[in-house]
Amino acid sequence: MPKTTVKRYYRIDRGQIHFLKFILEGYDGVAVLSALDPQKGLVVLHIGPGCQNVVDMIIQDLQKHIRIEPTQQTHL
Repeated sequence: MPKTTVKRYYRIDRGQIHFLKFILEGYDGVAVLSALDPQKGLVVLHIGPGCQNVVDMIIQDLQKHIRIEPTQQTHL
């Protein structure tokens, strides 16, 4: 049975969307970022199976430098 990605939703500084996408691309196959509403900084990360811990570490580190807040899909 194929494993599916995990979706996590975030609100980030809209000027940092490309930066976050660039960082995630550096971790080949870990996660893919899709902008849901770029004007509001709403994004979803499609996280590869078993890669949640890596993404957690990336987000925690980046939160020291830019605004990244988890949000619920229902609040989008």
